[in-house]
Amino acid sequence: MNKLIVAGIAVLVAIYIFFSSLYVVNEREQAIVLRFGQITDIRTEPGVYFKIPTDVIDTVQIIEDRLLRTDISDLRVQVQGGAFYIVDAFLTYRIEDAREFRERALGQLSVVDDRIQTSFAAVLRQVYGLRQFNAALSEQRSEMMVQARDLIRPNVEDLGIEVVDVRIVRTELDTEVFEQTYNRMRAERQAEAALLRARGQERAQSLRAIADRQAVEIEAAATRDAEIIRGQGDAERNRIFASAYTQDTEFFEFYRSMQAYRSSMTGSNTTMVLSPESEFFRYFGSGGELPARNPNPAPARPAAVVPESALPTVDGPALDGLGIEETMSPTITLDDGSTLEPTVGTDIPTPADPAAAPSDATAPATDPAAEPAPAASQ
Repeated sequence: MNKLIVAGIAVLVAIYIFFSSLYVVNEREQAIVLRFGQITDIRTEPGVYFKIPTDVIDTVQIIEDRLLRTDISDLRVQVQGGAFYIVDAFLTYRIEDAREFRERALGQLSVVDDRIQTSFAAVLRQVYGLRQFNAALSEQRSEMMVQARDLIRPNVEDLGIEVVDVRIVRTELDTEVFEQTYNRMRAERQAEAALLRARGQERAQSLRAIADRQAVEIEAAATRDAEIIRGQGDAERNRIFASAYTQDTEFFEFYRSMQAYRSSMTGSNTTMVLSPESEFFRYFGSGGELPARNPNPAPARPAAVVPESALPTVDGPALDGLGIEETMSPTITLDDGSTLEPTVGTDIPTPADPAAAPSDATAPATDPAAEPAPAASQ
């Protein structure tokens, strides 16, 4: 019985000695073999290795052989000109020299992280401090990351690590600087808007002035043409009146009297205080005498001609503002429906004496006897 117990203990001791002399290194790790605290061997290749059994003489420290990462957040950095940024960044590194890592950092990643955090913050402040405000938001950002990596490598290489890459994750303005930047940008946009608005007003005033000038030109041209047409119409009216008056003076006076009666007695309550023997009632009532028909009325006078030299000279078309030229001569429509076209440029003398008209020219005359005299209202 005692032999069995001793044999079992011996087997257990042998198994413990066997397994305590083994250690395994995989592809993601490195192993540092220590003998009484001194480094005796470093294993970087994956595999199964042997050491002196138990951990009394030889000990093994397993360290990472992968890429490791250290982050830095909400770092306040200053650029040239005094503006501040809030920066988030990280770097990746690898333990390149396990011996130095053990000797300088005691093989502890926490020691390395503290050292990297301090150096990384100093490097970022240096990189940002060498540049202007807009550099971190432009194509220089890649250059800044490369420069930060090259600057931090000498600071941590004595720890046996190699910095592989540096990345800037976020670059934002500080709250105070953000407000200042926003106010400046708003002022710039307002100034630009005011400039565009001023240019628009200037353009509008220019177009308005051109339109006003064209309106004045059009109105002046229209007024000029209207005055010319009105003058020609007045001349034609006077010619017609003169021609009618010279044909039969007595009938013309009778006709004017009838028009006066019609105009003065339009209302139903018309009251006139005049003497019955007044000249106004010459053709009014039973005592009035109608004019006798003139057997030889004077011929109608020809249309008065306005010499072309007497008309105002105008440079350019009549309606310059609209670009419309006058292509038709003005016409006048009389009360009886006939149309008169004034002639310009024909020298026809205006007769002043009815006797100068040809004797064989005749004009129709109205027979007073054919029209009954209006009865006088009592």
